[in-house]
Amino acid sequence: MKVSKAGSALAIAAVLALTATACGSDKDSDSGSGDGKGKVVIGIKFDQPGVGLKTPDGKFTGFDVDVAKYVAKELGYKEDQIEFKKAPSAQREQLIKNGDVKFVVASYSINDKRKAEVDFAGPYFLAHQDLLVRADDNSITKPEDLNSKKLCSVTGSTSAQNVKEKLAPKADLAQRGGYSECLTGLENKAIDALTTDNSILAGYAAQAEHKGKFKLVGLKMSDENYGIGLKKGDKELQTKINAALKKMVEDGSWQKAVDANFGPAGYKAEPAPQITEGS
Repeated sequence: MKVSKAGSALAIAAVLALTATACGSDKDSDSGSGDGKGKVVIGIKFDQPGVGLKTPDGKFTGFDVDVAKYVAKELGYKEDQIEFKKAPSAQREQLIKNGDVKFVVASYSINDKRKAEVDFAGPYFLAHQDLLVRADDNSITKPEDLNSKKLCSVTGSTSAQNVKEKLAPKADLAQRGGYSECLTGLENKAIDALTTDNSILAGYAAQAEHKGKFKLVGLKMSDENYGIGLKKGDKELQTKINAALKKMVEDGSWQKAVDANFGPAGYKAEPAPQITEGS
């Protein structure tokens, strides 16, 4: 009997040790509970000044970054528990579906095609598709002027398809991995225009090294409602993020972020849109 009791005690001890170890590993990973433990991985853009930018010193700036930090805080995470992951346009859905990120805040326009693969919270911002051209170029004043012109956008963006399919079917479209590549082509005259959301274009135009080189045409070729992408069916997270976005607008933090990130470019943002996703 003594051996049996000793054996039982050892077995119980082993089980308790394993349980404690398992609990410890849960604390080290993102459980999505927003309880302040572990970390949260958020997808953002790394190459969009004013929206989502990773600076040479490794810091992150931009309106989307401010939104992401605010939402994470409301979910229970401190700033040092946030890990930002690069989320190029063409990879956003896959990053969410693979579980590589908890959610994506990356100038992510809500549309039916994307909603078939992921869910959204928001919208939290309304942008419009526009064109960026060289400051001395007056040949492009409307979408139809892009026919026979060299137009650039990024792979996976809705902007390029919108122009090619609806507005200027004869445009010579080039798709690149990032907006910075399009901007280089625009500067050296290999490209005539760059198209994407006016918020993103304003961010580029406002950079110190680009001031005076480019201008926005001032078109509103589409309405782009930015949403926060998350795994399909995660209603709990969707509800929590929507609540955080509403609070951000109500306490003035949303307007403060708009002014800080877009004000220097003279860009006038639309008022905060009504949240429709998940309602």
